[in-house]
Amino acid sequence: MLLAIDTSAGTSVAVVDGVHGVLADIDTADTMRHAEVIGSLISECLERANVRVSDLTGVVGGMGPGPFTGLRVGIAAARVFALGAGLPFLPVISHDAIVLNRYLAGHTGGLVVVTDARRREVNWSAYSGVDAAGLPVRLAAPGVAKPAVLLEPDWVYADLDRADAVTVPAADLGRVAELLLANDRAFATDAAFYLRSPDVTLSAGPKRVS
Repeated sequence: MLLAIDTSAGTSVAVVDGVHGVLADIDTADTMRHAEVIGSLISECLERANVRVSDLTGVVGGMGPGPFTGLRVGIAAARVFALGAGLPFLPVISHDAIVLNRYLAGHTGGLVVVTDARRREVNWSAYSGVDAAGLPVRLAAPGVAKPAVLLEPDWVYADLDRADAVTVPAADLGRVAELLLANDRAFATDAAFYLRSPDVTLSAGPKRVS
């Protein structure tokens, strides 16, 4: 019984059970109020699923790629919830959830997943399909680029179908985690995929006054 949280695009929370599937999920495409809504969405999702914290066996966190400010809200919420509940934190690459959703819907062949990275850039991940366990097979680590780069005919993955997404479905994030657990596969590293430096930089020290 997993609680899944992702804020790499919009904000999404779900409760997923290995036997009964998705018990509840809530999504919002709002990319400006992650911190304001994450707590209430978690509470509401647990209530809809009729699940107590003590029923959960793990907390899944979407690790991106995503913009620095939004992404860290979900990761922090998942880590703190897991710590407070005494549950394992299970990191999953967010784009894996999007591509699993597309393959479950019947897509075949390679696929490039694209999400907004802000600053007129996009995050992308390329996949060849799913393996025998139903898990997405990534062709390369997630990347960040100008949108025009992905439209160039000589781009390395230009021949693959493309899937643009405004939110990462936490329900599918939970499904990825369930498949990883069921097949004894390794989770993602416990490090956020920011792919670039945050907008805020450390001060170089006080300016000299002359």
